[in-house]
Amino acid sequence: MLTALVDYDSGNLHSAHKAFERMARERGSGTIVVTSEPDVVAKADRIVLPGDGAFPACKKQLFDYTGLFDAISEAVTQNGRPFMGICIGMQMLATRGLEYETTTGFDWIGGTVEKIAPADTDLKVPHMGWNDLILDARHPVLDGISTGDHAYFVHSYHFRVADPAHRLAHVDYGGDVTAIVAKDNMFGTQFHPEKSQAAGLRMISNFLGWAP
Repeated sequence: MLTALVDYDSGNLHSAHKAFERMARERGSGTIVVTSEPDVVAKADRIVLPGDGAFPACKKQLFDYTGLFDAISEAVTQNGRPFMGICIGMQMLATRGLEYETTTGFDWIGGTVEKIAPADTDLKVPHMGWNDLILDARHPVLDGISTGDHAYFVHSYHFRVADPAHRLAHVDYGGDVTAIVAKDNMFGTQFHPEKSQAAGLRMISNFLGWAP
């Protein structure tokens, strides 16, 4: 089994690569490859799309790689391959993002990526550091994960889903802030699972065994 960790020059993939490799080795889930090659992505059994930075810049960088998004889209939306989006990689699943300018997303999960606006003005944006997950629904990738488990966040915008059924978890940061979304064979985390210690590694392991 091959899991493709998509490299489109949006952030340091070193920690994500190490975390996915570790869990693949522990559960015997094949090979993890970091790639920007459309042919490799098209053949992969699972696809992971990370992303650090701003929504518009990340989307532009992804589309600057000729054929890369097309390969991701065909694998995920036509061939039903399991997909995980991390941070901006999750946000790009939305219909649109409002960071700096209105930017169209993939529109795979309906909704808008909006700036966090805590009711408590003492809470700083970006939302940075550890926060406790509050589960809204169960999912195979959340097997062994409970409300109160910690995850590591670094972001100023979050995903407001159009259909509440697509939000699996949130955190409290002066109001609800979306933490996990999912639909069909797609799963996304606003936080960085590779930096979220036991809970994050458990989700990565579950994703590597997920058969939607």
